[in-house]
Amino acid sequence: MKIGILEADRLAPEITATYGSYGQMSARLLSGVESDLTYIYWQARAGECPTDPAECDAWLLTGSKADAWANEPWILQLMDFIQRVDQARAKLIGICFGHQLIARALGGTVGKSDKGWGIGVMPTQIITPQAWMQPPVSAFSLLYSHQDQVMTLPPRAVPIAGHDFCPHSSFQVGEHILTLQGHPEFSKAYARLLINNRRDIIGAQRCTEAEQSMRLETDHEVIAQWLVGFYRT
Repeated sequence: MKIGILEADRLAPEITATYGSYGQMSARLLSGVESDLTYIYWQARAGECPTDPAECDAWLLTGSKADAWANEPWILQLMDFIQRVDQARAKLIGICFGHQLIARALGGTVGKSDKGWGIGVMPTQIITPQAWMQPPVSAFSLLYSHQDQVMTLPPRAVPIAGHDFCPHSSFQVGEHILTLQGHPEFSKAYARLLINNRRDIIGAQRCTEAEQSMRLETDHEVIAQWLVGFYRT
């Protein structure tokens, strides 16, 4: 299966040298479950964007520090592609910014949360179990790093998971689109780096709480199995 990865951010060279890009982090996550996946990358933030949803078997839209509610040309270009993917019923997974932009492109709303930053490890409850959730669980924990949230779901969306801080943490549209606000592709080391780099923006108390939450285990391996299972259904 050929996965088209839409890179919605560019990290500093010293960061990518250690951790890889967001797209590469996602590819490592998926390949840990299924080794015969292949990947093609588009630098969406630089204006690269496919035109035909059939160019790949499935798609993944990464996270970004950009605001999904902004109207920068590259964001509007991605929204147009998301709508074409939806019309073609092609498989698409969105993570963090990708989750938010898919919601916006399909008729939902996105904005800056008045709850502040959602960072660290957060337990998330399953709302609507699905057949591709193998192994099945009633809740999972993931790393989060976001200030914006999906405020209202798109009209055709089915809520998949949520928690008090971020009620719309995951949703599905039809059998072809799945989104996650959390970051199954992040390592705790990279999450700590983000927290340290944004300490002045986030605030010391919230950063301390996020660092303490790192004691919790994450379910990124389970989510990786789910994502591959979703692609394969």
